[in-house]
Amino acid sequence: MSEYALKQEQIAQFAKALGHPARVAILNLLIKNQSCICGDIVDELPLSQSTVSQHLKELKEAGIIKGEISGVKTCYCIDEANWAKMGNMLTKLFDAYSAPKKCC
Repeated sequence: MSEYALKQEQIAQFAKALGHPARVAILNLLIKNQSCICGDIVDELPLSQSTVSQHLKELKEAGIIKGEISGVKTCYCIDEANWAKMGNMLTKLFDAYSAPKKCC
């Protein structure tokens, strides 16, 4: 697989992780609080613990968040390096488009 295809795969993985409103809400909470315990997320969203855990797993697998075990709880936060990478990749994708003079 070429480097170009790997970049496309990474963008798709990020987009898939962002493709559910609950995950966007979780990211908003993590951004707002800078760090969050899983139980706090459950308290803030109208979702069950198991549903929140599944969404956290998806975000973590995509590399958008990271988690650190603290006793019996896991503390989640934004993965700064991958957040910047995702932002750069999406910005380049959107900036590559310029409106054509004529379109269907």
